[in-house]
Amino acid sequence: MTQEVRAVVAPGKNEPVRVETIVVPDPGPGEAVVDIKACGVCHTDLHYKQGGINDEFPFLLGHEASGVVESVGEGVTEVAPGDVVILNWRAVCGRCRACERGRPWYCFDTHNARQPMTLTDGTPLSPALGIGAFAEKTLVAAGQCTKVDPAVDPAVAGLLGCGVMAGIGAAINTGQVGRGDSVAVIGCGGVGDAAVAGARLAGAARIIAVDVDPRKLETARTFGATHTVDATATDPVEAIREATGGFGADVVIEAVGRPETYEQAFYARDLAGTVVLVGVPTPDMKLQLPLLDVFGRGGALKSSWYGDCLPSRDFPMLIDLHQQGRLDLASFVTERIGLDDVEAAFDRMHRGDVLRSVIVL
Repeated sequence: MTQEVRAVVAPGKNEPVRVETIVVPDPGPGEAVVDIKACGVCHTDLHYKQGGINDEFPFLLGHEASGVVESVGEGVTEVAPGDVVILNWRAVCGRCRACERGRPWYCFDTHNARQPMTLTDGTPLSPALGIGAFAEKTLVAAGQCTKVDPAVDPAVAGLLGCGVMAGIGAAINTGQVGRGDSVAVIGCGGVGDAAVAGARLAGAARIIAVDVDPRKLETARTFGATHTVDATATDPVEAIREATGGFGADVVIEAVGRPETYEQAFYARDLAGTVVLVGVPTPDMKLQLPLLDVFGRGGALKSSWYGDCLPSRDFPMLIDLHQQGRLDLASFVTERIGLDDVEAAFDRMHRGDVLRSVIVL
């Protein structure tokens, strides 16, 4: 039978979010209902609210979540009721050309639950990134659930569902940072700091953090940055070159998603170096670079989709590293809030006052 639960809904473009009662159906074939325990407040949720993703309002916000599987539908074998899971927004199909070539992290046919969740009047909701986890319970495809150690703090675990995984994966999976490499990270919010942490995990010798906010630069140091650059006072390209013997960094990770910072990343890398774009641009943004420079500098220009992660492989591994004391995921959690506090959390995030606000249920 269907259930009615409390959830955070964005009713229209730039309108304040509201806590509403929503209807969650029983799971159908291949689906699961998850009892949400914690969900991070991510910039992507704010983009949904602002109409920056699409205009399919009303949105059921939230996607960076962990919880406990309550029930599963027919044919589900990946998880069972009682499993502690992290939710992901790229459930791998196993059948597309990327999956069949052994590259499931590029899956071109990822999927979500088929049934809609609705308002009590029957209005269908568009769940953020196919999850919708600013809610007491949500309906997802079973493949969006990745089982992890139940001993982990839910507020910590959920952050792997989006921002932290995107940043760590941008360094390790997409950028393929190696031992002794130099790495620059432009933009030190949650994703950028996770990229710093990922570069440190990979054994980078120099990690240069770039931002316009001194508070963020100080936080980046706690995650492993060896150098910091205040972009309001110094040319980031020249500062990165100076910190790398005049050459530029082996890997530059752009975690802002703007043409001007991407251009900085392009020119701040060494010859044959790698640029990784993990910051999300808006549809109106355009980039111009001299084609001769693209050719002449060599190397690779990459975009990082979800940190090119494979949730079934990467989520448990990173939880294990956290529990071993080798990856401090808890430091990403700035505050713990309730469902009624989301609008204020968006304001704090916009001002740069928090790394992550996490809703705890």
